[in-house]
Parts: sequence; C-alpha cells; structure tokens
Amino acid sequence: MIVETGTIEVRPVSGALGAEIHGVDLSEPLSEEVFSDIRQAFWDHSVIFFRDQDLTPEQHIAFAERWGAINVNRFFKQVEGYPKIAEVRKEPEQEKNIGRFWHTDHSYDQIPAMASVLYAKEVPDVGGDTLFASMHLAHDALSEGMRETLYLLKAHHSSRHVFGKSRGERKSDDRIRNPEEATQDALHPVIICHPDTGRRALYVNRSFTVRIDGWTEQESKHLLEFLYDHAANPEFTCRFRWEEGSIATWDNRVTWHRALNDYPGQRRCMHRITLEGVPVHGVE
Repeated sequence: MIVETGTIEVRPVSGALGAEIHGVDLSEPLSEEVFSDIRQAFWDHSVIFFRDQDLTPEQHIAFAERWGAINVNRFFKQVEGYPKIAEVRKEPEQEKNIGRFWHTDHSYDQIPAMASVLYAKEVPDVGGDTLFASMHLAHDALSEGMRETLYLLKAHHSSRHVFGKSRGERKSDDRIRNPEEATQDALHPVIICHPDTGRRALYVNRSFTVRIDGWTEQESKHLLEFLYDHAANPEFTCRFRWEEGSIATWDNRVTWHRALNDYPGQRRCMHRITLEGVPVHGVE
C-alpha cells in the first residue's frame, strides 16, 4: 500500500521488505520533518530506495551523515579524493563481482555497521540487480523451539577469510586492499533485538559468520547451513533493479543482501558509504 506522509510517498516493493521513496531530492538539505519520515520508512521496511538522484560526492556524504557517523571502509578501494566513499566496481573483463554471496556488511566488527548507502554511478544495460532478505521474517518463521534455542547462542564473525592474505584472487584484483588489516573478529548473539524498534532478527550470514560459540566446526556447520537456507527463502526477499542515479539505504542489522553477477562483459560501478552503529544485544 502506498503511504503519503505529507512530506514523502512510500511505495512498498514487495510483501517482505523494501520500499521506494518518492517526492524527495537528496541533493538538497532535508528538513527534520522530511528526514523523520524517511527514517520511519527505513525502520518499517528495512531497506529504502530512491530513484533519479543526481548527487555530488559531497552531497552523498551529507545525506549519509544525517543518519550518523561514517565508517571508513578498510578494504574497498576509495573514490579518489573522498576516503569516506568506497568504490564497488566490476570491469567488463572481470569475472567475479563483489558481494555475490548473501551477507551483512561489517558483521565482523565488534560494533557492527548500522546501515549502508549505495549510489549507482554506472550500471549494465541488463542485470546487476541486488537482492535483499528480511532477517525479521527469517526469525519470525522459525519454530518456537528453534527460536528458544537460538536465543541462548552467540556466533563468531570474522573478516580474515574474506579480506585477508589467504584470499588468493587478490593477486590480480585492484578492488580489494589492505589484506594485512583483515584482523577483525567479533562475537554476536544469533538473535538480536533491533536497537530502535525492539523487533527480533536473525543475525548470522554466510560470508562472515564462522561458527557457533562453544560448538565444534562440524556442529556449527549443520546449524548454520540450516539457517542460511531458511533465511534465503524467496518469500523473505525483494529484488531491486538499479538505474543510474538510484540509491539504496539498508539496515545492516536486520537484512542480508547480495549482488547478482549476471552481466558479463559490462561495467558496474557503485559508490558506497557505511554508517557506524551501536552494539547489538540479544534477547534477555
């Protein structure tokens, strides 16, 4: 259902999560009333999209900073002259894209990122969509017995195996840098409570979660694979088709996302800003 708040128009894109925001130009300073309505849509839908935006790097940064402090990415190549903006790029000759597996940005940090603000600079003619999945719905669809079990558990997350020196393909890949800085390890509850809404969400992901605390790797693998398969249920997802000038802002604490790699021989270039978060807490 389309919702008009008086300042913006909110159009849901699926029954699971995601909404397009219309009636706002992000290149202009936002009033507190307009930003409050945008923030509410973000909490309600977990990922929000804007079309037909034309932003300078300074304007991109200004919009991101309305949400909070920026987390300067350690590993992605930075946009020249703008260290707060990371470049997420795939050249026509490159076979693998960045972010092709389901993941949550920065879950390997002790204080995970709150959100990401991704701005499409160049997109392929067809393909390169991004999928998002609701970890609220993933939690809610679990049985009561499984939820009660997961409330007691914590999981280890790490950046080492993704961005570290063991990642062999980096030899010919200039998009990822600083492998010596991939030393982040974090322990988080498997189920978290959203710090703003209190709603519960599953908080593990295929890219960065490595094992359940106190369990063996084999024991962890069976449970985590079940959770990964469960959370990727198409009924928990939405799909966003990018256009140049599109922006997506998603809540890293309660969503997964993955970038589809279905545009061989074409270029895709996105500018991403990641926002600092607050500690995540489990069910008490």
